[in-house]
Amino acid sequence: MSRAFILLLDSFGLGATPDAAKYGDAGANTFGHIAGWAARSGQPMRLPNLERLGLAAAAHLACGEWAEGFSRRDGFGGAYGAARERSTGKDTQSGHWEIAGVPVDFDWGYFPRTTPSFPAELTAALQAASGVPGFLGDCHASGTEIINRFGDEHVASGKLIIYTSGDSVMQIAAHEQAFGLQRLYEVCEAAFKLVAPYNIGRVIARPFTGANGNYTRTSNRHDYAVAPPAPTLLDHVKNAGGEVVGLGKISDIFAGQGISRVVKGVDNMALFDALLKVADEVGDGSLSFVNFVDFDQAFGHRRNVQGYSDALHEMDARLPEFIAKLRPGDLVVITADHGCDPTWPGSDHTREHIPMIFFGPGVVPRALGVSDSFSDIGQTLAAHLGVPPLAHGTSLL
Repeated sequence: MSRAFILLLDSFGLGATPDAAKYGDAGANTFGHIAGWAARSGQPMRLPNLERLGLAAAAHLACGEWAEGFSRRDGFGGAYGAARERSTGKDTQSGHWEIAGVPVDFDWGYFPRTTPSFPAELTAALQAASGVPGFLGDCHASGTEIINRFGDEHVASGKLIIYTSGDSVMQIAAHEQAFGLQRLYEVCEAAFKLVAPYNIGRVIARPFTGANGNYTRTSNRHDYAVAPPAPTLLDHVKNAGGEVVGLGKISDIFAGQGISRVVKGVDNMALFDALLKVADEVGDGSLSFVNFVDFDQAFGHRRNVQGYSDALHEMDARLPEFIAKLRPGDLVVITADHGCDPTWPGSDHTREHIPMIFFGPGVVPRALGVSDSFSDIGQTLAAHLGVPPLAHGTSLL
């Protein structure tokens, strides 16, 4: 028997896909542009553990370029490659579901880049259902920026802050104390029902605290999400009797489908601590799936290149702790769900290749090439765990 782990660095793209121009992302390259920025800033990136596993070599397969500051060309410790998304868009749910063997073969609904972004009939229905006096924002926005812009007025008036992005999403922000956390969740539950006719994938509750124009989002975020339209890798593992542990926002993204246990964490390093604990606990036949969300929400969307680089160094430095806990038969993959190039215009995700870096005690290091679907990741893990094959994807090992 064996165990499997998915370590998803949310938004860590390896360069634009061939169809990126359709999304306005031709030339985007999350990893490559961060490395270039770091080199030009006189502080070249040093990610020895990820580089040894094959990160820079995977990026080279994806975009044909070696990231600045990365010199290893052989002697890798993992089976490395990259993958292109088959699903349309560059949405969080699409990326995760496709990794788990269910590509999205339909078009999500999206709210336009207008102000207001949301249809008047939708906001009127939500106001009637929730009893709030009105809404602030109602536009495409960065979450941290919009809560600081409207936080004072929200606290004073009780009006909710609503906004969207390039994802198929409605986000609703409110002050945990002034408005109430449970009340925010109830409003989001109502909103989730109301956005169904618009084919929207998620409604996200975005609670925050603070005062006087200085507000901070808390870890009590909750996603109300559409469930995957077909069984995923998670379902296959759970139905076969294996434990499926969702760390971070994984359970929300899959609407709880196929999840045995939920583990939360306030940030990347708290989630890494939780992952170490889970690695000690889970048994044969298990799947542990962690989303390290800070790369995306704290640095990618905020276009914080320095912060993204620092977070990668922090992750790389802790990888040996996790590797030391691996047992014979374990298989790990480091991957992502889309890009979010912090040097790119705007604040949305970018259509990019994702890494596929497999490692573990029995993995033979080699180049895997570039897959045409993220589902190759899930199919590889399904084969490793001995569960029924997924409907999509090819096993790579």
